[in-house]
Amino acid sequence: MLSYPRRGIAYGAYDDTDESLLNNERFIGVYPMAAPREGPPAERPNATRRMRHRRKKRRDRTEVSCCVKWIVFGQNVLFWIAGMVIFAVGIWAWTEKDTLNNLKRLTSVALDPAFLLIVTGLVTFVIGFTGCVGALRENTFLLATYAFLLGIILLGELTLGVLGFVFKDWLKGQAKDQLQAMISDYREDEDAQDLVDWIQSKWLQCCGITSPGDWNNNIYFNCSSKGSPEACGVPFSCCKPPKETSLVNLQCGYGVRRREEFADTIFSKGCVDAAQTWLDQNLVIVAAVAVGVAIVQVLGICFAQNLRADILAQKAKWNRYK
Repeated sequence: MLSYPRRGIAYGAYDDTDESLLNNERFIGVYPMAAPREGPPAERPNATRRMRHRRKKRRDRTEVSCCVKWIVFGQNVLFWIAGMVIFAVGIWAWTEKDTLNNLKRLTSVALDPAFLLIVTGLVTFVIGFTGCVGALRENTFLLATYAFLLGIILLGELTLGVLGFVFKDWLKGQAKDQLQAMISDYREDEDAQDLVDWIQSKWLQCCGITSPGDWNNNIYFNCSSKGSPEACGVPFSCCKPPKETSLVNLQCGYGVRRREEFADTIFSKGCVDAAQTWLDQNLVIVAAVAVGVAIVQVLGICFAQNLRADILAQKAKWNRYK
């Protein structure tokens, strides 16, 4: 029966460095020895070096966010199309008028609904174009222009809101002057006529600026006008809608201001006071809409700047590898 060597002999064989012991056949046959290493072990990268390598590899795999890109693109496609439609409608409404008469009315061109449609459509078209094409083509200049225009519009809206709150009396005076110009041109400008009728009948249900007597400033509704069937009257939009029928009587306001009591026939409240009352009653809704529009604009600016930063990062990486 074979017996294993004692512990001391085995460990002594490994610990002894004498070549005669290493070449002893007794130890070689029972305890084979591993060949000694020719050199020191290879040095492995430490944890910091591996972490830097992973971060560099992660940076190299970064790319433009498709989600942000298509959000900016899809949002501005709608604005682009809406801007084209509004601009086309404004041009069509402008061409339907007599051009010479429009040139004569340049002093009140800001009140022209067709002119307002043209300006609104043009601004919306430009903003939608820069955002849509900038996102689709990954053009940093167009994206920067898009964010800049949105920022200018947002700043203008905030400025108008603050000025309107601080200078209420001045704003009310300006509204009275503009309404007075629209009343004077009521029969001369069809667009102004439609706008005044919509304000008086559909929106505020009012008549005149401060009272129905303001229509005396129009030559057709002036009480001293001779030969005019509308003398000392008001437009049909000042009339209260009849309860028994839905038909509109276009002559309901003829000579109504000659009567001593006309509160049952027409609206007696002025449009400026009616607008103030409407704003007080719907202040929460107006504020919510304003905040919603501002949030959409801020998100548009953030998305555009984020997409632009991704594109610039990709360009910098490409230039580094050239």
